[in-house]
Amino acid sequence: MINIPDEHKKKRTVGSYGDFTSMYEMFAPQLYTFIFNFTRSKSLTQDIVQETFLKVWIRYKEIDESLSFRSYLFTIAKNHMLNEFRKQLNNPAFLDYVQLSMEEESTETMVEQKIDFDEFNRLLQRSKMKLSSRQAQIFELNKEQGYSVREIAQMLNISEQVVRNQLSLALHILRPEMKKYSLLFILLFIQL
Repeated sequence: MINIPDEHKKKRTVGSYGDFTSMYEMFAPQLYTFIFNFTRSKSLTQDIVQETFLKVWIRYKEIDESLSFRSYLFTIAKNHMLNEFRKQLNNPAFLDYVQLSMEEESTETMVEQKIDFDEFNRLLQRSKMKLSSRQAQIFELNKEQGYSVREIAQMLNISEQVVRNQLSLALHILRPEMKKYSLLFILLFIQL
């Protein structure tokens, strides 16, 4: 069983349909907003949110209670989203879109621009080392774990403006570092 704290610090466990429904009602709207900001597709966002909660339901006994459930949930959703993007790489319409976007940025061939998600993640991890510890922490909380600016400010006991400033600085540093994968970086981390 996993403990899920809600806004009132009550403890609930996932194990029954009622408990699962409560958990879904608590987190689904936040998760939907997080995913939709990247996909801009209602149907794809709904599919990812449903798949995420299905995975949680199936694996609830395996979840480490000592870790943040919200982070666990958003990580699953992010991984589902990346898998969907990978599937889209084989879609001719998506390939046309990527090619058009890349042609606007440079004259390299599409073969040279092939998106390798593993390499993207390795480059992102190396690039994040150039951030200050506070910038990296705020970037990860917001862009990778899906916490809002307000939630981060409360967690770190700083103002929302400081969070926005640090996040902006982090993106300013990371964007040139991730130039090779600028389209994917924008899709995943820059809210349009």
